[in-house]
Amino acid sequence: MSAQTETPQTAGSCCSPSGSCHSDGAAVAEQGSVTTVYQVAGMTCGHCEGAVSSEISELPGVASVTAVAATGQVTVVSAAELDEAAVRAAVDEAGYELTGRA
Repeated sequence: MSAQTETPQTAGSCCSPSGSCHSDGAAVAEQGSVTTVYQVAGMTCGHCEGAVSSEISELPGVASVTAVAATGQVTVVSAAELDEAAVRAAVDEAGYELTGRA
């Protein structure tokens, strides 16, 4: 008989039961990244989330974008603080309105 050994899972890691990476943002912050939450008007569905995420992802220094239509919030992790005018232009390009930071 062979015994199976399980590797312990760390909460908030990519191997966590929730399956999410950096769920609390702490690991990202340790690497010198900046997390900013923006409020975007007009998103109503997954397609909207994808359009906004896609446009913002093209900005230099952006590591990840998470858009949530239900709240209108878009969380952006970037190497440095982003120029709000550039974020506004990206959101406009997607067809939505950046109303400010959440």
